[in-house]
Amino acid sequence: MSDIQTSTVSDAGFASTSQVGDFELTIDATDEEGPNPNAVLVADYAACFLPAFRVGGQQRGHDDLGKIQIDADADLDDDDDLESISFDIYVEADLDGETFEEILDRAEGICHVHSALREELHADATVHGDAF
Repeated sequence: MSDIQTSTVSDAGFASTSQVGDFELTIDATDEEGPNPNAVLVADYAACFLPAFRVGGQQRGHDDLGKIQIDADADLDDDDDLESISFDIYVEADLDGETFEEILDRAEGICHVHSALREELHADATVHGDAF
């Protein structure tokens, strides 16, 4: 048996419903009934990177980074394929740039989505401390 199992169904059109464990997610290539697959991938990347960033902070002795927000931007090429992704990471804690770089480097090693993407799509991340 595999570690992750999903089931995705579409009765007609370009929208589909994915069953992931006890959760349902509607994804629509036309953005009418839900976000499109590229948007879901970018959101999934940010949703994976945020806790990885928090763990990276803990591993560097910063157990309370406070509120963290990732604003993600992505660009598409002429074929609507993801070309680039960037993250602006806003952190409540007020740490110096070197510490944030150490946490960022560790988060890149922890985030499974980051590891799964081809290197050209690794997010170009900027961290903003004392953000809230």
